[in-house]
Amino acid sequence: MNTFAVKAFGTAAPEADLKPMHIERREVTSKDVEIEILYCGVCHSDLHTARNEWRGTIYPNVPGHEIVGRITKVGDAVSKFKVGDLAAVGCMVDSCRECEQCKNESEQYCEEGNIQTYNGHDKHLNQQTFGGYSERVVVDEHFVLRVPENLDLAATAPLLCAGVTTWSPLKHWEVGPGKRIGVVGIGGLGHMGVKLAKAMGAHVVVITTSPSKVDDAKRLGADEVILSTDEAQMKASANTLHFILDCVSAQHDVNAYLRLLKVDGTLALVGAPEHPLPIAPFSLIPARKNFAGSTIGSIKETQEMLDFCGEHNITADIELINMQDINTAYERLLKGQVKYRFVIDMASLKTAAN
Repeated sequence: MNTFAVKAFGTAAPEADLKPMHIERREVTSKDVEIEILYCGVCHSDLHTARNEWRGTIYPNVPGHEIVGRITKVGDAVSKFKVGDLAAVGCMVDSCRECEQCKNESEQYCEEGNIQTYNGHDKHLNQQTFGGYSERVVVDEHFVLRVPENLDLAATAPLLCAGVTTWSPLKHWEVGPGKRIGVVGIGGLGHMGVKLAKAMGAHVVVITTSPSKVDDAKRLGADEVILSTDEAQMKASANTLHFILDCVSAQHDVNAYLRLLKVDGTLALVGAPEHPLPIAPFSLIPARKNFAGSTIGSIKETQEMLDFCGEHNITADIELINMQDINTAYERLLKGQVKYRFVIDMASLKTAAN
């Protein structure tokens, strides 16, 4: 298969900084589109993978799965896109297409495992996939999304992961008018959960450990804020929520939040703590409560989410950075020093040293 070289930023080892490198992309096949990447969001998963914290990273590694750009080339059988269209790519670029989940338009739960945008297996080139910290990407049109023209492109990039990761459970558990919804943790995921749940018509209750985040939670759209460190507030809010979206990736006491659910209420975890979270049986049994999980979203859900955000003018709160600042951004990300998502202006890659 013919390939072409593109400039990228990646790392060769867990302890190494990200730096300029060149990677190979395939020339478009009949169903592919080639996208010039304009902006790429920085997800905590990028850092975990670059530093091999989840194990299994293949090096060299080029992260990035919140990609927004413009189509520069299409294959001869592409029907959904044309050259010049705005387009986006999220967390996956392929799946088996044949299993029950794929046929049900739930590719994120592909029984063979979906192919991740980076650190997955590129079946065309028989090597690891490389992500959006690069000039261009080539993706099968089925896994490419349309971007609403009215949205700020840089602030749209995080919707491709943080947006759909919160949208999918909110839709699955039928969040909407008449529902009281809790969002735990106001970071890259949580701030999108608040915006989306509010626009879906729910009464949104933010639950945070940080008094400093109360005003910001309300700015994002929260109707109420509960300080989880305040025992009286937590007790007064027991049995009041239909659904909780838990966006916390640090270790935390899930049982404290389960007590806030009504009968038949569900807490869905989208954060990814490093260690298991103990669940007390009597946090669930007496009121038939549910402890669940959810990962990203399907291509169909991602497009629905982007269209919804276009209709409601919803984007992420971002800090725009240059590609050359990515290592500093990673250190700030570890310290929680961003509100609420870094996004890379990929034009800066053109001036990066080879």
